[in-house]
Amino acid sequence: MGKADGFLKFGRELPGTRDPKTRINDSNEIYLPFPEEKTRIQATRCMDCGIPFCHNGCPLGNLIPDFNDAVSEGDWERAVRVMYSTNNFPEFTGRICPAPCESSCVLSINKPAVAIEHIEKSIAEKSFELGLVKPNPPQYRTGKKVAIVGSGPAGLAAAAQLNQAGHKVTVYERDEKAGGLLRYGIPDFKLEKWTIDRRLAILEAEGIKFKYNRRIGHETTLKKLYRKYDAVLLAIGSSKPRSISIPGNHLKGIHFAMDYLALHNRRVDGVAIAPEQDIHAEGKHVLVIGGGDTGSDCVGTANRHFAKTITQLQYRYMPSSERHPANPWPELPATFSSSSSHEEGCDRSYGWLNKEFIADENGNVKGLRVVELEWKNQSEYTEKPNTERILPCDLALIAIGYERPEHDAFSVNFQFEYDRRGNFKLRDWQTNVPGIFSAGDACRGQSLVVWAISDGREAARAIDVYLMGDSELPSKEISKYQLF
Repeated sequence: MGKADGFLKFGRELPGTRDPKTRINDSNEIYLPFPEEKTRIQATRCMDCGIPFCHNGCPLGNLIPDFNDAVSEGDWERAVRVMYSTNNFPEFTGRICPAPCESSCVLSINKPAVAIEHIEKSIAEKSFELGLVKPNPPQYRTGKKVAIVGSGPAGLAAAAQLNQAGHKVTVYERDEKAGGLLRYGIPDFKLEKWTIDRRLAILEAEGIKFKYNRRIGHETTLKKLYRKYDAVLLAIGSSKPRSISIPGNHLKGIHFAMDYLALHNRRVDGVAIAPEQDIHAEGKHVLVIGGGDTGSDCVGTANRHFAKTITQLQYRYMPSSERHPANPWPELPATFSSSSSHEEGCDRSYGWLNKEFIADENGNVKGLRVVELEWKNQSEYTEKPNTERILPCDLALIAIGYERPEHDAFSVNFQFEYDRRGNFKLRDWQTNVPGIFSAGDACRGQSLVVWAISDGREAARAIDVYLMGDSELPSKEISKYQLF
């Protein structure tokens, strides 16, 4: 490595953020510029472990010590080559991945982990700055055609790989632009959408075709795609939201989180929102029900709408700041953490059970009846006596996850097999219908962007084998043993 004792000499340092009071006035990225020399110093903290647990912590199998070494030496071209050997879109993962690689970093056993995610983002931006990312169409075409349904990270990764293998790839997207949850689910203050458009321009220049506003069962059918193409990949995500089953959940002013976030992202993109369709938090008492990343994104968005109050409710108890013995390194730590959205203002309440939404005389939500919980263990609780109360609420955002993929239109012509959660059942990425494959949340269930990219890459290789009998596309297992 650049400095064998870098992890002893230097502490973890990340880019600073803009003042929360200032940044809530816009939807731009919150981070301040960070000197290149400081990023190189952060890369020297990598210990070049004999057994790099970060490889297993990363769903893509990124060769993290290799690109850290290159960055520490200022060899950005080598760092870019190493990064792109396993990851099609480091500009996305370097911004929005929860970095399980850092949780499994050996240094994190007793020190702050190497700043892998920041280094990844830095490599991605350097790759564009230095002109190292250019359209690279395949030298030959196989004559095979592949349709990909869904343009989220799994679909885009599969499209990129299959196109490089020489197949003609067409991506079908139900929305007006590509990106899936990258575009319509993740707020711009975490991922500005020019990063997606920059990548799409390259994919299109390499020969990938995109067809927008094409909903399966409406503008086209899966049966038509199946007849027209040699293989079909269903990368439709897991977008059927899980509802909250309490009295009053039908009241006006109660919405699913993703509906709220998608509207705001379209508004930021300059799309006019009809007043009767709009969901806005300005001047309202906002309750965010759910404690995950989506709930946090709702908090940040509500702050930018200048809500009167924002309360995020979780029925679980407040996590400890220390690891539980049942949650040892190198697992992702189930400890208390705060996001940039929480820093901007939010009341976080733990251990509350939602009992009933309260309506006003016009059928609008005006409150939520809750009761405090006493947890006996991780799965059992009782209601605390005399703790019931009504929280003011003009806008409730339900952010408790998703049930399954929205595949109802697909079952009209095909009898797909699903697992108990309603996800596609696969064998080597192929459904029970020959020639129809799936990847990402549609088969895995609600998960991380980095898993979606990994699944898209692996599914692309399986499709290439299905079409050609063999494949030269990389897989995670192969990439682990490549040397640079």
